[in-house]
Amino acid sequence: MDPRSPFVISTHDLARQPGTLRTVERAVPAPKDFGTAVMWVVPGSDIRLDLRLEAVMEGVLVSGDAGVELQGECSRCLREITESRAVDVNELFFYPGARKAALADGDEEAEDMLELEGELLDLEPVVRDAVVTAMPFRPLCEEGCRGLCAGCGERLDDLPADHEHVDVDPRWAALAGLAAGGDDDAADGTDGEDR
Repeated sequence: MDPRSPFVISTHDLARQPGTLRTVERAVPAPKDFGTAVMWVVPGSDIRLDLRLEAVMEGVLVSGDAGVELQGECSRCLREITESRAVDVNELFFYPGARKAALADGDEEAEDMLELEGELLDLEPVVRDAVVTAMPFRPLCEEGCRGLCAGCGERLDDLPADHEHVDVDPRWAALAGLAAGGDDDAADGTDGEDR
C-alpha cells in the first residue's frame, strides 16, 4: 500500500474507540483500468468520495457513496454512452491480526477480510468493487435501441422503417433476372414471347 495514494486514509484520529466518527469528502483521480470492457470510469476523472468512518469493536466501518463519470459503448449499436452514477460503499476494515486469528479459528471466509495496515486503510479495491459491480452488464444507449443492420452495419434507429437488404444467392441471380424481365412483360400486357 502506498501511503501517498489518494485512496489511502489514516484512521489515527479514531484511536480504536468504538463509536468515534469521522467524515471524509474528497475527489480522487480515477486509475486507468477502473471498469469493464464495455463500460469504465473515465481515466483521470474525479471519483467523488463522500464517506463516514466509524470505529467499531472489530475495526473501522466505512460507509457512504462514490460518484463517478462512466463512459462506454452501447452493447447493441456501439454508440458512445456517458453517464454519472453514485454507488454505495460499505465495508468493514478489520484491525491488524484479525484475519490471521480468524483463519486459525477455521473461518474459511477470513481470507477475504480487509485489514488496516497499521492505521491506514486503502479504499481503492473497495471503491473499484462497488463501481464495477454497479455497472450494467450490457449497457444500452437507450432502452429501445434496435442495434445495427446486419446487412450494412448502420444503426437501425437512424434508418427508415422500411430499410431492408435482399440477399440473392449468386447461383439464382440469373433466374432472378429472368423473373424481373417476366414481371415487366406482364405489366405491359405481353406474355414475354417474341411476336
